[in-house]
Amino acid sequence: MVGLGLIACVLFAFSLVSRRLERTIVTAPMVFVAAGLVAGWSGALDFGAASHAHAGGAELSREAVFVVAELALVLLLFTDASQLDPRRLRANPLPLRLLGIGLPLSIGLGTVLALVVLTDLEVWECAIVAAVLAPTDAALGQAVVSSPALPSRIREALNVESGLNDGGSVPFLMLFVALAASHEGLEDGWLQFALEQIGYGALIGAAVGAAGGLALRHAAARGWTVPEFEQLAMAALAVIAWLLADQAGGNGFIAAFVGGAAAGTAAGPLRDRVLEFTEDEGQLLNLAVFFIFGVFAADALGEATWRMVAYAVLSLTVVRMVPVALAVIGLGLRPATVAFLGWFGPRGLASIILALVVVEEEPALAGIDQIFLVMTVTVLLSILAHGVTAVPITRRYARGVPAPSANLARTTSTPA
Repeated sequence: MVGLGLIACVLFAFSLVSRRLERTIVTAPMVFVAAGLVAGWSGALDFGAASHAHAGGAELSREAVFVVAELALVLLLFTDASQLDPRRLRANPLPLRLLGIGLPLSIGLGTVLALVVLTDLEVWECAIVAAVLAPTDAALGQAVVSSPALPSRIREALNVESGLNDGGSVPFLMLFVALAASHEGLEDGWLQFALEQIGYGALIGAAVGAAGGLALRHAAARGWTVPEFEQLAMAALAVIAWLLADQAGGNGFIAAFVGGAAAGTAAGPLRDRVLEFTEDEGQLLNLAVFFIFGVFAADALGEATWRMVAYAVLSLTVVRMVPVALAVIGLGLRPATVAFLGWFGPRGLASIILALVVVEEEPALAGIDQIFLVMTVTVLLSILAHGVTAVPITRRYARGVPAPSANLARTTSTPA
């Protein structure tokens, strides 16, 4: 109850000055993480350590936090996937390059560098770190994806990539968790486990999303629904897919992601209207997760090492920029655009929740504390670095973009 009250107070205070803060380098994630850090350091709030259970009330608080975090990721995955439009992806190949080439390369390069820098982790634990930190979070650089001064295909590429790479990272992560647990003798049959997690999750998600989307579309066409409950119904589908897959032995996050894509397609023109509620609820949960993350970070940061900081810097630079540069070869992008795309790959909400999922799935992994700490340091550094640089770097890059009023021939022949 104390945590809920503190989140409500921070939310109310931020709402009062949200318009003023839009003109500054201060972002909502910065404010909520900072509030969580203060609450943790002052002793006003204690959920227990994130990477291992405590007895009594702290353990119950930790479980409640995990449910909130998982629900936030479920809504995020479902909403992002439901807005996937294949026609837009065909018109702009950049997001597909970043997802199909950049994402696997980021996980691979992140694993290799983790083996070099994080020497206490086993190979599959290094792969877990890389998969946890692979997704990007456009919300940490909102000034980038919302700036009308940028070319639309650059904004769209970063937005679509951020929306889909969390879902794309989950199958890799589940495979690495199964391999790590098998390597350390915690689980047997890693291949069967991984296939069940991915297969059952995808099948159940597709079935729930398609059936639910069609049912909602037909009910609305017959005038049986009202807009408010159409919105609630779509959010309910996300939770149904998540829970059914989990009960069946599949992965609920994969189910939510696949279910969102299926529901969005099946719902047709109803999709945009009913997703407003899901997006609003997701935003509230996201801010709550950032606050909770701050509380956990306050407890964990004292154990951070220079190796973790070094890997965090590499993750935000080399591990992001090199795969992006390779992914866009042949698209005719200017070096400034490649650098811009490479820098704006913030790590945020998805990385926090995926790390918590690893903690919940395999709390006995030998390197679980380090995995969570590396994520914590990387996300904190990203929240600060990308939040501070979003506005000035976007303005500087936009000054070098050809003006929209340029003649058509010049516009079409000048690379972004």
